[in-house]
Amino acid sequence: MKERRHFVTHIAAVLLATLLVSCSHSNQESIPAARAATLSTAASEKVFVTFEGPWAFVADPKDPNVVLALAPKTKAHLDLNVSASNDVTLAAGVYELTVPPHGAPTTAALDPTFAQAKIDAKSLQHALDDKSGRYVIRLPKPEAYGTAGRRLARVGSTYPPGPPSEQKYANQVSLRYTVAALSGFSLGGTPDTGALKPFTLELDTPAIRFVIAPVADDPADLCSTHSRGAFRDLTKFLSLKLYVDFPDDAGGCHGKDPQTTSVKSHERTPGFAPLPVSAMVLAQVDLGNIERNLLAALYFLHGGTSACREPILFLTAS
Repeated sequence: MKERRHFVTHIAAVLLATLLVSCSHSNQESIPAARAATLSTAASEKVFVTFEGPWAFVADPKDPNVVLALAPKTKAHLDLNVSASNDVTLAAGVYELTVPPHGAPTTAALDPTFAQAKIDAKSLQHALDDKSGRYVIRLPKPEAYGTAGRRLARVGSTYPPGPPSEQKYANQVSLRYTVAALSGFSLGGTPDTGALKPFTLELDTPAIRFVIAPVADDPADLCSTHSRGAFRDLTKFLSLKLYVDFPDDAGGCHGKDPQTTSVKSHERTPGFAPLPVSAMVLAQVDLGNIERNLLAALYFLHGGTSACREPILFLTAS
């Protein structure tokens, strides 16, 4: 009896030891797997592609995986500047941003802060074909559209737009892509005049900016004349009947609004010297250049007057 009891005890001890070894081995296997998942997550980068200026977005009617960013080329604006850690200035034309393998495109509804409008297929095609008068940027559909800047405004088909449309609309938009590394971004395409050698974008930080800046900034303008004129140019380019109004502007602005009068969006108040602004200037700010820093500071301080702060449009083609 004692021998049988000893045998049973021995077998139980062996089984317990085996079980403990098995569990330990299983735990050791799960730790590297969890660590690998953590490292994989840590290795991914969220890159934000931001658009500033008179832009509109629409799905590419020829490719469901592509979104188009469109903007008019006007005398009131500098040429398009595309910047990461390096930058390039582009003439009017059709371009494409190459993005390395990234996450799935969004299927979520647009944020209500985005101004939305419908455009017919003929008007969209006319805008796309308007050589020397527009920029077209082709991008993969992003994982998300984010608001990078807002301003209180009203948008509508009658002038002035009524209070029901009043809200803080997005006037800077970021497209988000999650990638494995910050390499593999490039820009290519066809200017309407000349040629463009494919340009590699160097990303020391996860950001790319497409900026169409005003030719000049007028700190004395309290009517957002440039923004109103830029929105007029955008809607005219797209053959849309839309207007914008800024309820926080000074009184009397409707009488000289370039959307309804002959006032040009780049006209300035006499007696004030305009401040030239460009993405090139802002990108070159350094502590060793006081004059350059002052110019950049003035741009940001007065960005709410005549800088581009009109709503960006999201279009649905019909």
